[in-house]
Amino acid sequence: MSLACVLLGYFRFPRTLEDSLREESKCSSIDFMGIMFFGITLITGLFFLMNPNWNHLYLLLIATISGVIFTAFELKIKNPFIDLRLLGGNTPLLLTYARGLLSATVSYSFLYGYTQWLETGRGLSPSHSGLSLLPMFLTSIIVSKTTGKNPEIRMKLIVGSVVQAIAMSLLLFTSDSSSLVYLVIIAILFGIPQGILNLANQNAVYFQASSKHIGASAGLLRTFMYMGAILSSAANGLFLKSEANTKGLHHLAIFSLVMCFVLIVTLLDQSLGKIGKKTDDLLK
Repeated sequence: MSLACVLLGYFRFPRTLEDSLREESKCSSIDFMGIMFFGITLITGLFFLMNPNWNHLYLLLIATISGVIFTAFELKIKNPFIDLRLLGGNTPLLLTYARGLLSATVSYSFLYGYTQWLETGRGLSPSHSGLSLLPMFLTSIIVSKTTGKNPEIRMKLIVGSVVQAIAMSLLLFTSDSSSLVYLVIIAILFGIPQGILNLANQNAVYFQASSKHIGASAGLLRTFMYMGAILSSAANGLFLKSEANTKGLHHLAIFSLVMCFVLIVTLLDQSLGKIGKKTDDLLK
């Protein structure tokens, strides 16, 4: 898919004469070093998180060293692979990236862990496990459709974060005999933050980032969310290591609740209240 995007972009995006004249210089400015060190950092870090133990500390060391080199290199060159300079001095944008990482960690922890538990811990068939999650996706679509056009995001983030914490708290009371109604209620509750948080954080980026760097800033939000997916995979591997039993699910829920608490703390950012407000309201 990535290769298809590159090829389609190269052949299908409209070009101007100025673009053609600069094409050769642009190719020579591709940050191959940044791409390489970013890849090394991410891959070695992921390998460590997949099976964290003392014998694999060297992977964490490689990831740390590579990450430092990557950061230093990206801050020096003119056209970096990831423009880390965008992060400097923009606290609201940094908090939005933190929210993206935390909400994605909780969301993917639920999607990856809960589904496994439904089969192994609760004893449902694969088809029944999938059907029990269907209400979550339907709720997500309805909530996103209902709230998406409202430009104000502070209340969306508050509601989404609090409901996410409530849904994770309910996982602490699950057992191998939990009723299907209870499990469906948890899925429905999780559909609310699924339909609110991603869209709200994206809208926050468009408001908080400078117009000149909106594309790179939006890309960084997606990067932080993928990092959240990686952390959730590591958490699932750690807490559901032997099998997806109820005890492991409860440990995963506690881990996610810590993430939810930190996520709620980021909502103390007062600048969120200005997003979507009319000029007259701000003057008042």
